[in-house]
Amino acid sequence: MSERKPYQSDLSDEQWALIEPVLTAWKNRHRSVSGHQGRYPMREIVNSILYQSRTGCQWALLPNDLPPKSATYYYFAAWRDDGTDQQIHELLRCQVRERNRRLEDPTLVILDTQSVRAATGVPAVTTGKDAAERMPGRKRGLAVDVLGLVIAVTVVAASVHDNAAGIALLDQVAVAAGGSVSKALVDQGFKNQVVTHGAALGIDVEIVRRNPEEREFVPQPKRWRVEQTFGILILHRRLVRDYEHRPASSTSGVYWAMTDVMARRLTDASTLTWRDPQVAGA
Repeated sequence: MSERKPYQSDLSDEQWALIEPVLTAWKNRHRSVSGHQGRYPMREIVNSILYQSRTGCQWALLPNDLPPKSATYYYFAAWRDDGTDQQIHELLRCQVRERNRRLEDPTLVILDTQSVRAATGVPAVTTGKDAAERMPGRKRGLAVDVLGLVIAVTVVAASVHDNAAGIALLDQVAVAAGGSVSKALVDQGFKNQVVTHGAALGIDVEIVRRNPEEREFVPQPKRWRVEQTFGILILHRRLVRDYEHRPASSTSGVYWAMTDVMARRLTDASTLTWRDPQVAGA
């Protein structure tokens, strides 16, 4: 491919070096019968996925100097279905934790959910209405550690109760963290079903209740980390709404967004915001 002008969402050389071994190994395991290596480099495919994640554009509207939808979505779906997106995410998560002088797997997680509107065309059978938020769409559930790093993700219809999302997250946490998690913090939207399920998995689930005398929003110790992560994810415009036909694609979108965030943290690069740099005198 000819040299192109870089986009702000592109991986730097340092960031690509973090994930290149995983994708090189994947490519070696999926060689073409004809021996053809493919028209587009793996780095450009990832740049295309990250561009779409940051800008929120449709797959078909990727810029002409990036790999087209046919190639980009092929790899996005393949890596979604075989877990390569999660493998890359886990590799970087462990590195971020080690950089912060923590063990690879946490002992405490924080659970929460966020309802987002579904775009027109998203199958109705995978969406619903959140009665509390009065919002039609899907519900995104996260389990994060005390650094705000994602340990587990679930995407369900917005009508699904937080209990069901919490139970699904706890099941994932028990596997993903290798049994290291012994404590989980949740808010009042989760009920005793989650506590009971956590106990069966060896995880002490604590429902953190707000002080009824507090009239305004007050961040709760440790629990605020999951709220921060939701805020960081929304910097990736593709996650502002749920555009994906399959909840699995929505889940993969969260993993790619966090991969972008962690790659920047590991290389001391600033995280992009929606706001353009302020022009002097403006």
